[in-house]
Amino acid sequence: MPAAHTIVSPGWRAVDLISDLHLHSGDQATFECWRRYLLAPQPEAEAVFILGDLFEVWWGDDVLDSTGTGEAAFLRECAAVLQKAAGQRPVHFLHGNRDFLVGERFFAHTGVRALTDPSTLQMGTRRFVLSHGDAWCLDDTDYQRFRTEVRSAAWQTRFLAQPIAQREATALALRQQSEARKHSGAAYADVDAPSAMAALAQRQATVLVHGHTHRPADQQLAPGLMRHVLSDWDALASPPRAEVLRLHHDGRAERLPLLQ
Repeated sequence: MPAAHTIVSPGWRAVDLISDLHLHSGDQATFECWRRYLLAPQPEAEAVFILGDLFEVWWGDDVLDSTGTGEAAFLRECAAVLQKAAGQRPVHFLHGNRDFLVGERFFAHTGVRALTDPSTLQMGTRRFVLSHGDAWCLDDTDYQRFRTEVRSAAWQTRFLAQPIAQREATALALRQQSEARKHSGAAYADVDAPSAMAALAQRQATVLVHGHTHRPADQQLAPGLMRHVLSDWDALASPPRAEVLRLHHDGRAERLPLLQ
């Protein structure tokens, strides 16, 4: 099934948006919080949108067929949760900078619906642009060069041809580099406002929702144009972070902390 560019809600009154959970086997608390949320009986929101970086790393869809333990087994457990959730209500996913290798096999296996980045959501007369947000962080030139390289078909073909163990080791090294930068105090680039407003204008939308920056905020970009930045999740942080943004059909945006 091709990735969707536009989602027209079939009378939905509320949808949930999350991003940047960075799920990995070393943080079972965040995984359990996500599992409880996603599989809650009688959920209030009629659909879920995952705007990238659900996984700390995804090194190829063939992990679904592997019999490996450790991180591979954890990723298969995550896929099982998604499969069950997608059987209860629509679950949509667009790629982040950590899980850009999620592919067609993943979507077929889980029943999760693929989105392009950016995508447009229409609820009634309201239109929202949904994105991970990393492509618009233009001031981070080093990252933009890296993003261009790893999103290329040639790079991905070479990477996916490697054994799973080798890919896992490469992904671990990249994660360690990222963690080192995070703790170095280096400033992260924000989304370029003109690019964001251009995306809204192109899609005749008035609200942008994105993740990636880990700086949750509700901001007016210009008169009549809003931006909602999603929170990252970390159940082990102090205070813990696990937040859902719920969009209502009347345009209200509600932030729901799952951990206090």
